[in-house]
Amino acid sequence: MPGISREEVAHLARLARLELKDEELDHFAGQLDDIIGAVAAVSDVADEDVPPTSHPLPLTNVMRPDAVRPGLTPEQALSGAPAQEQQRFKVPQILGED
Repeated sequence: MPGISREEVAHLARLARLELKDEELDHFAGQLDDIIGAVAAVSDVADEDVPPTSHPLPLTNVMRPDAVRPGLTPEQALSGAPAQEQQRFKVPQILGED
């Protein structure tokens, strides 16, 4: 597989709107080459019978299942409210709007 050229790195930098110096282009070309080589090595190891995974261990949801349960009635919910109006908590007006 041919290496990443400095022109390709310059093109990527332009697309990402990065301003790179000449020595940075050479440096990043080598680093990108190493990264692509590492990804290719992993791809070579992956076998057809191994499914792609996002985590090495199987994960299960630890939350309880959703179940409908009876809730409070409006009267129960408002029983401790200092003021109520039309089955709602009545609070002081804070914005000065109607």
